[in-house]
Amino acid sequence: MPVRPTGKRTRAHTGAAALPDRERVGERLRAIRKAHSLTLKELSARSGVALSTLSKIELGQISVSYEKFAAVARALEVDIAALFDARAGAAPASGRGPVVVRSTLATAPSYDSDHYDYRMLATEFAAKRMTPLHGTIVARRMAQFPDYIRHPGQEFVMVLSGRVRIHFETGEVIELARQESAYFDSGVGHVYLSISKACARVVVVMTER
Repeated sequence: MPVRPTGKRTRAHTGAAALPDRERVGERLRAIRKAHSLTLKELSARSGVALSTLSKIELGQISVSYEKFAAVARALEVDIAALFDARAGAAPASGRGPVVVRSTLATAPSYDSDHYDYRMLATEFAAKRMTPLHGTIVARRMAQFPDYIRHPGQEFVMVLSGRVRIHFETGEVIELARQESAYFDSGVGHVYLSISKACARVVVVMTER
């Protein structure tokens, strides 16, 4: 059954509170696109993301899913973290990156969407093979999503607090409690929902390989 949007925001504060994050990400995307000498139309053709959507992202007018960010990053041939953090993926002059990078939620680049609040982790580690992030799941109903989320690769999720229900486009549904985890093919459409009183908090690790 298709998932239809309601047109309603998930949280009353979504919008004004998230705008600075959206503007920052929009500025990063514009800078990277121009560094690659690409027009919005050319980036749209490469990524499969609608030109109008890309324009609104650069202007900080809308929030979009990880799926679209991943598609844009692939088209630009950059680490997805580069869209959130100017320090991301930059190898030092020596040509050797750090052995270890520490992350804290207080300093992690953030992006608050209508469904999930992201905190990107380990953004300074160059040539990452995984994308780790901390997420707060604010969505609670399937109808809040226009469609399932899909992106190439595999995905691991562990619940830090609250409870999570994951719906797959295959019809399968699983529920995870605190300290429970799941690993799945992220190319299969999926949606995370919080089903606890407080919004669930998770650690997610994604890879396209």
